[in-house]
Amino acid sequence: MTGYGIASFDSGRTKYTVEIKSLNSKFLELSLRLPKIFSEKEFQLRNDCSKQIERGKVSLSINAEQANAAEVKAAGIDKVLLKHYYNQLKEVSAEVGEAGGNLLQLALTLPEVVKFEEDTLSEDEWKLVEKTFNQAMAAFQKFRSDEGNVLEQDIRMRIGIILKNLELVEIEEPKRVPVIRERLNQFLSEAVGADNMDKNRFEQELIYFIDKLDITEEKIRLKTHCEYFLETLKNADANGKKLGFISQEIGREINTLGSKANDAAMQKLVVGMKEELEKIKEQLLNVL
Repeated sequence: MTGYGIASFDSGRTKYTVEIKSLNSKFLELSLRLPKIFSEKEFQLRNDCSKQIERGKVSLSINAEQANAAEVKAAGIDKVLLKHYYNQLKEVSAEVGEAGGNLLQLALTLPEVVKFEEDTLSEDEWKLVEKTFNQAMAAFQKFRSDEGNVLEQDIRMRIGIILKNLELVEIEEPKRVPVIRERLNQFLSEAVGADNMDKNRFEQELIYFIDKLDITEEKIRLKTHCEYFLETLKNADANGKKLGFISQEIGREINTLGSKANDAAMQKLVVGMKEELEKIKEQLLNVL
């Protein structure tokens, strides 16, 4: 399910911004983009995200912006070590008879000469960042919840259309028998003649044929699956996958209805059911 949440705080020296966003995915795919100062907190952040986000392609980023660029710590030079390297390079240059024009530049590149003083994250500042993370997570979850409510209403509406079409199918179903009787009667009359028809055999074959087209079980199962789908939709637990399985069963019954319909009006209603079911399946990709 898609989601988005952002929060920030300003400590006076540094402004921290926490942003969480996600796209649809069958599993939890978590990527973090953090300042180096937060490296030791990465495991904790991953763990917190895993507990609160069940699935989705999730991106968490924390941005640290210095309020005063002049306070950014510059690199330092170990003068004693630099002189030591420089003198050694001069001695070697003199021994081998080489000109030493860039010895100072070379000495600056040697290990431990230039040192960068790393910032450290105080516990008090981390608590503020953690609080901001929780605020961003709350906004993220609200975004998902609001989207979920919209999806629920849309899915309920489409299940309602399927059930309404099923009611219309039940109205059209009895109209098939006279049409089928007339069609078969006309065919046999033209093929063998009305006088040569065995009426008893005709009725037996008609009953057998109509029995093959009976959709009573399919109607019951389709209605039951739709009601179970709506019942599962009420559940507060994450049921996206379960709803997906139920939608497959609904599709199976709709397809069987279509294959047994043998009637243009019923086929049209079945096509409408299939259209709504496909839209439901698309929406279920956004449901946890």
